[in-house]
Amino acid sequence: MPTTPVASLAWDLFCRVIDNHGDLGVCWRLAADLADRGHRVRLWVDDASALAWMALPGGPGAAAVQVHPWRDPLAGEAPGDVVIEAFGCEPPAAFIARMAAAPVPPVWINLEYLSAEDYVERSHGLPSPQWSGPGRGLTKWFYYPGYTAATGGLLRERDLLARRGHLQAPRERAAFLQARLGLALRPGHAPGSTEDLVLLFGYPQPALKDWLSTFAESPAGPTTLLVTPGHSARAVADALDLSTAPPPGGQLEHGALRVHFLPHVSQVDFDRLLWSCDWNLVRGEDSAVRALWAGRPFLWQLYVQADGAHLAKLDAFLRRYLEGAPADLATTLRRAFRAWNDASDAAATPCWSACWTEWRQAWTAWAKDRAGHFAAQPDLVTQLLAFIATHAQPGSAG
Repeated sequence: MPTTPVASLAWDLFCRVIDNHGDLGVCWRLAADLADRGHRVRLWVDDASALAWMALPGGPGAAAVQVHPWRDPLAGEAPGDVVIEAFGCEPPAAFIARMAAAPVPPVWINLEYLSAEDYVERSHGLPSPQWSGPGRGLTKWFYYPGYTAATGGLLRERDLLARRGHLQAPRERAAFLQARLGLALRPGHAPGSTEDLVLLFGYPQPALKDWLSTFAESPAGPTTLLVTPGHSARAVADALDLSTAPPPGGQLEHGALRVHFLPHVSQVDFDRLLWSCDWNLVRGEDSAVRALWAGRPFLWQLYVQADGAHLAKLDAFLRRYLEGAPADLATTLRRAFRAWNDASDAAATPCWSACWTEWRQAWTAWAKDRAGHFAAQPDLVTQLLAFIATHAQPGSAG
């Protein structure tokens, strides 16, 4: 597989913020990764406000990405070599018309949502000829990220695993937590150990109160819970009967549990938090992938859909994630993931304490194994570059 068709391509990446900034998070990671590989990227977005904390100045590729408000192109603004519409957000009609009128039209990609469901393999790479409208004559290509070789891969920067390995060294981990959060880990129960560190980043979570009680009363050892702003901070405050969530940097003790409230952090620091924690509780597709790369145990909370489609999506992911796992470990983890996503499922009996105290070693080993397994596949940008090289029209930069 070619790694890049030319030294540098010009990319136009369009993004609309729906809610929770997840779409923008994916687009920023993609833009920064492309820029870090030497490409020129214009990110067109209707609400860039979250980039103020999400995009760390000096982060990989960040300085090379141009951010533009969502609008019709100005005079002299021609489409680049590749146009990506993220998650079906169609670019402005005037921009599409310029694409159709270009001497060599750009490769037009519709970057779809990540899923492990079977339809992804069937749909990845399919063409969508445009028979009418401003893009008449063009072809749009469906590009599906995924977990298998028949899909478009997962976002993973070239040096991500090396940076993870460096930070997970005990001294580097402690230095990061102290410098970024002012947090010093307390001694654990085992000689030479420290307390467990857990990250919470979620949607409204019915199972949270039970989870907090379990670890507040746990004899296994002290635990610190790092709580992200927004839904999670409010949910923890509600579960602990607080009138409001403490401000970022605030802490409170709840039995054996220390709760630390976080500020908004950049994507670079969010990755570092995932790498630093012993157990990550995350939401959304992008954070699930980042938790996967952390090589640490995690639970993924999906956005609830009224028709229960999120549970089918979870089951599809678990089929990929637990493929080849020992049967008893797979049963335990499947139950834990289900309990974290469907508190009404009686068969998914919450097992927080057992998951951690009895299965911790096996779960941690499995998480590390899965990170290596999925990292053996070419990452999304590498595969996307190969796709562009195949589908670019003669005479284009590809």
